[in-house]
Formats: sequence, structure tokens, C-alpha cells
Amino acid sequence: MKLFSKEQIYEGDKLTTERQNISSTDLMERAGTQIFNWIHQRMQGAQVPIHVFCGIGNNGGDGLVLARHLITHGYNVVTYIVNCSDKRSKDFLINYDRIKNVTKDWPKMLTCQADFPEFHQDDIIVDAVFGIGLNRPPNDWVKELFQRFRVSKAFTLSIDIPSGVYTDKAIEDENAVVHANYTLSFQSPKLVFFLPETAKYTVQWEVLDIGIDRDYLMQTETEVELISKYEVLPLYKPRQKFAHKGDFGHVMILGGSYGKIGAVNLASRAALSSGAGLVTAYIPKCGYHSMQGSLPEVMVISDENETNISNISFDIEPNVIGVGVGVGTSAETAKAYEAFLKKNKTPLVVDADGINLLSKKKALLKLLPEQSILTPHPKELERLVGKWPDDFEKLKKVKAFSEKYNVIVLIKGANSITVYQDKLYINTTGNPGMATAGSGDVLTGMISGLIAQGYESLSATIFGVYLHGRSADIALEDYGYQSLIASHIIETIGEAYIDLFKKPEQPPQAEEEQEQQE
Repeated sequence: MKLFSKEQIYEGDKLTTERQNISSTDLMERAGTQIFNWIHQRMQGAQVPIHVFCGIGNNGGDGLVLARHLITHGYNVVTYIVNCSDKRSKDFLINYDRIKNVTKDWPKMLTCQADFPEFHQDDIIVDAVFGIGLNRPPNDWVKELFQRFRVSKAFTLSIDIPSGVYTDKAIEDENAVVHANYTLSFQSPKLVFFLPETAKYTVQWEVLDIGIDRDYLMQTETEVELISKYEVLPLYKPRQKFAHKGDFGHVMILGGSYGKIGAVNLASRAALSSGAGLVTAYIPKCGYHSMQGSLPEVMVISDENETNISNISFDIEPNVIGVGVGVGTSAETAKAYEAFLKKNKTPLVVDADGINLLSKKKALLKLLPEQSILTPHPKELERLVGKWPDDFEKLKKVKAFSEKYNVIVLIKGANSITVYQDKLYINTTGNPGMATAGSGDVLTGMISGLIAQGYESLSATIFGVYLHGRSADIALEDYGYQSLIASHIIETIGEAYIDLFKKPEQPPQAEEEQEQQE
């Protein structure tokens, strides 16, 4: 799914009115009606007090359309105008006149704290104050209104975006933002729903289709894409009947040190389970017997050194090398790693101490093959690109880093983001149970396994991250957040593949409707 920028949304609105021969007021009516339909379907006329707070721009106009429909359908609704400026949009004024024609209880003007109404925990608050056009902090009294929303603990529904959240920059004051229980976003979700610093302002979100021109949606390139099952399905490479292990490539997992051979074990198992034909582990001598005994499917080459990698030399030709898991940062290993990078031409997936060694000597970054994949956790990323004041600056730094070295960077997190040059791919699978030792090693193995099978580096990263998270989601059903471990993720990779081709379950009502149509 494409995530459109603020500017692209405005352009889409404009083109839609031109191509569909409708006015901007008609498009606002369509948007507000969709919000009403969403609420009406769930409330079915229930007389819970609904407080609709409207700004004086187009977001407020959407709120006025909603309030008018709620009134005409007999809901217990009170409408307020958050009168924070002298400027009013044309469509707001049109809908302000329309709502006055359907009720004697005209919208109540709010200009200061003294005007604030009383609302309670069992009420519903609809936030239609500010939309995506906001570019400055709200007035102090509006900030106080938002804090009243939060203190009331009433269910808060935001229209398009929680008021006070910017689409393209960090928030200055989190108390000047609406904390929404639910956000109904027009046509596509917003990037801020997936960033750690701003995702907390809406617990859940849903997209409403307001009929933006289909050609525009299909043809417009966006900087950000949201990755779900339907985005990764076209990437999948099916196997042919007469295929053999040589068709699915050879992965080398290069890493490990005394006490950290398990990292290589996990990555190697994950590479096999994701479909690689062959896997070889390159490890220090101390791990030889444990690897051979615990993972018979994997071949092992051991370094001469007993405790850590000190010399990287082999006579095989892997298709991809996953490097860095458990390898350590000793002087000996750092020297061997540099020598390896200077002669290596094989595609790389770099994780853990492989990244930390690059951070210590950044000149080595120029030695990475094009489109190498780096998979840092937050601290490793900071060592790589430097500190950042906010999530937007982080993305800016990572994009610049990716362009400079022509590498793919995976920003790991609740919504892991694959970055390649100026494009962002946000993953939708995974859960908090993945915050456990070894889950990153598993991901390194999975991405390496996909590259070995012939997936392009970017596709392998996007697909690997999706499968990794989906495997963890499946494992979660048996183990829960606290008991989920990295090995469980590997055990369910097969189920994650199978899940790609499962049809989503329909609710009973939908099944009945489908049977009637047939």
C-alpha cells in the first residue's frame, strides 16, 4: 500500500475534483459521510453522548459533515467550533451553514478555557480540529482542550490524523497533541502512524476510501510503501518439479566467538528453513563440534583460532555471506574482517558486530559490495549514522547513508523499515515477543537464504522481514509474548510461507452474504 505525502494528498484531491467533475465541497461531503457510515455501522443509533470538535479548516469541515449526519439520524450529538483563528476555509463555511439548517442547536463556539464543555469517560469525543495541513503548535487554550480530552478518558476518534501531529516533522510538545483511541485516515495511512515517537498518538487506525481518482492512486510514485501479504506475494518464487538443492544457492554464515556460537547456529538454521539449498558456517574452532552435532544439515569450516575469527579463508563459492552474528570486535577479528572485505565480491548481509566493526572504521564502508544489506538495531544504527534528535531526522540520515554507500539499511523496530536510497518500505508483521535474544540472528539467516535462492537484495530484505515477523506472529499463538524465543520463529517459517496463500477468514455475516450472491 502506498503512503502518500501531504503534498500528494492535496494533489490527489485537486485532480479528483477535476476528473470526476465534482466540487471540493462534494469531496468533503463524501469524506464526512464515510466517517458517519463507519460510526453508524458500529453504534446503530445508540444514545451515547457524542462531542464533535471541529476546527475552522477542512478537517473541521469534515467534522461538520459528520455532525450533520449524526443529527439527522437522531444521535445524541453536540458540535463545537474550536475558534483558534480568523481564517476559515471555504468548505468549512459552506458546511457550517448546512448544519445550521438541520438543527436549532447551532455549533457552540470555543474561544478560551471558560467555554470548555463537560464530558465524561462514557462519552465519545470526535477530534476534527486540525488535519494534515498543521504546521505550527496550537494555541495554549487549544492545548488545554486536548489535555481535557485525555484526562476525561472518553473514547477519542480522530479524523484523518490526531490533531497536533505533523505529517513531516517532529512534535514540539506532546501535551499539545490529541491522544486518539482510533484514527480514521482518508485513502491511505500516514507515515507518522508507524514511527516510534508518533505512533503512540493513535492506538489503532483504519483507512477509509473516499474515492480519490484511481488512476492518480495507481500511477503516483510514493516515497513510502506499507508492506503486507499482498505486497510480498508477487515477490514469491515458486519451486519447479525437477529443482534440486543446487538451484537454491549456497549461504555462508560467518561469525561466532567463544560463548556466542549459538548466534551462528540460529542464523544457519534460519537460512536453511527459509529455503537455501546449502549452508556453510564459518566459525572459530571452539564451535566446531557443537555446530556439527546440533545442526547436521549445515557444513562447517573452522578458523585456526580457538576462540574467535582471526583469518578468513575458504575455497568454496557461496552466493551470499551473512556476516557478523556473534563475531565479536577483538583486534584480531577486526583485522581479519578488513582483509576479508578488501578481497570479497560476494553479496553481504551484515549484522551485529559486523556493523559495529564498520562503525569503528568507517572507511571500510566503501569496501561493501553494492546493495549489501545492513540490519542494525537502534544502538548499532546510531553508531553507524550518528545520533538523531527525532525520527524524521533518523530517516533523513539513513536515506543519505544508503545513497552514499549504495547499501540497503534495515531499521529494526516494531514496524521495521527497509531503506534503500530515497525509498522506505514499512513492515506490518511482528510483535513484542520478538524482543528476545537471537531474533536478529534469525533474520540475518532468512534474508541470506532468500538471496541464495535468487531474490534481489531489496526484495529479499522486504520479503525476509515480512516472513520473519509473520513467523513470530504464528509462534505467538502457542507461546505468548514472554515465552517466545528465537528458535520458535525458525520453527514457524514454513507456516509463514503457507500462510501467504491462505485466504483471509470471513466473518459469518460475510459468508452468508457470499452464499446468497452465489
